Amino acid sequence: MKSIVQIIQERPWVGWLIFGLTVVVVFLAGLLATSIMERRGETAALFQMVKPIADWEPRNEVWGENFPRQYQTYQSTLDTTFRSKHGGGAMIDHLEKYPNLVILWAGYPFSWEYNQARGHYHAINDIRNILRTGAPNETTLSPMPATCWTCKSTDVPRMMKEKGIGEFYKANWKDWGDEVVNPIGCQDCHDPKTMNLRITRPALIEAFERRGKDLSRATHQEMRTLVCAQCHVEYYFKGKEEKYLTFPWDGGTSVEAMEAYYDAIEFSDWTHALSRAPMLKGQHPDYEIYLTGVHAERGVACADCHMPYRSEGGVKFTDHKIQSPLNSIAAACQVCHRESEATLMDNVYSRQDKVIELRSRVEEALAKTHIEAKIAWDRGATEAEMKEVLQLIRHAQWRWDYAAASHGGTFHSPLESARVLGSALEKAGEARVRLAAILERRGVKTPLELPDISTKAKAQAYLGLNMEKLLAEKKEFLEKVVPLWDSRAAERQGKMNAD
Repeated sequence: MKSIVQIIQERPWVGWLIFGLTVVVVFLAGLLATSIMERRGETAALFQMVKPIADWEPRNEVWGENFPRQYQTYQSTLDTTFRSKHGGGAMIDHLEKYPNLVILWAGYPFSWEYNQARGHYHAINDIRNILRTGAPNETTLSPMPATCWTCKSTDVPRMMKEKGIGEFYKANWKDWGDEVVNPIGCQDCHDPKTMNLRITRPALIEAFERRGKDLSRATHQEMRTLVCAQCHVEYYFKGKEEKYLTFPWDGGTSVEAMEAYYDAIEFSDWTHALSRAPMLKGQHPDYEIYLTGVHAERGVACADCHMPYRSEGGVKFTDHKIQSPLNSIAAACQVCHRESEATLMDNVYSRQDKVIELRSRVEEALAKTHIEAKIAWDRGATEAEMKEVLQLIRHAQWRWDYAAASHGGTFHSPLESARVLGSALEKAGEARVRLAAILERRGVKTPLELPDISTKAKAQAYLGLNMEKLLAEKKEFLEKVVPLWDSRAAERQGKMNAD
């Protein structure tokens, strides 16, 4: 067998071929090595702090100096242009879209104004501007507690550290208006020294502790959901004066378990202005409903879909434009699902449409139930007669609100949402049957001729709401109080920048 040297001597072109191939291989290997070194350099640069971050630094732009990619994508939560069929980041007047809600919340500020939540960057402005906060509460209801700030700002952990958790909660909402000024952001979820995910709202830790669970043992993947669960949950304010933020999970996170919790302590958010039922206002039990869905069962975290990974050069990072996955199907959905965007979109909407159709039927039934209960009271119904009716109304509306108030619940767990709404419809129907018997004993024939509540304005007029007065008071609050807050906040931030 001829050696390679003999082959080259007999055929010189073979030597040149080997030399050329060697040059090409060395060149490609050099490119690969350079690329690897560049990517490692880019990755290493992520952990080289341009500026140290204080333990309770609330200013997102300070964090952005060290993490520009994350900060730039976070700033994109200002964008409110995307609107899906049933949600998205655009402002939607839910009372205008679903006028029955005005009746369902009669006697509660949600009947004044209730809008679709926008991106995290808008959190401070939205809570300031909504009609439910500020001046109207001073003249119409008891002042809102400072607890309402809890999930709106990176200033909250700082304030809790400075004032104490209990002292922060029990103040009035207006007391911290010039202190709580930076919208939801970096501080809420990250340790400034390590960038590890952390829980900054004590209510979540306390809820798990009462159930014998230690969040310090949570995995990184679990934390990618738990940092969201700090705020995207059902809660109530415990204590007449304390207003201590509490999650009603002691018996579990299902709609029935939390209902039993509230019933046991005889808690209610308000008494309904028409039916006089002791009501529960569902907040936004996103985490609780998510737990009942297929994505949770398979270990998919909130961040996997709402904050998918992105790559720039050699850097892989989490997209902090926290948004509906329907606005980023390729990055959020098609990582796992191989169907086309059109098919995936249709899958989502077909499920949502069915649940929302059922939800609308429940809203109509509940509105009628409240009005019929008012007529029964007007005709002399006794508390003994109405006791079971009021309990049915309370439970029916709680179930409806549990499903309706959840952001994305119709997608996260359409089966559980439909089950809960079906139970709500059943209880509302039973309440109406009992009311019909009460009315019949008083000579009132059913079905009753009900008032026209087909628009928000008509429904609010039926309740006797003086919307002009409420709007005028709110306007005065925004023009006189809020500028003072901003002035004080700017002065304080100037001092922080100087330091």
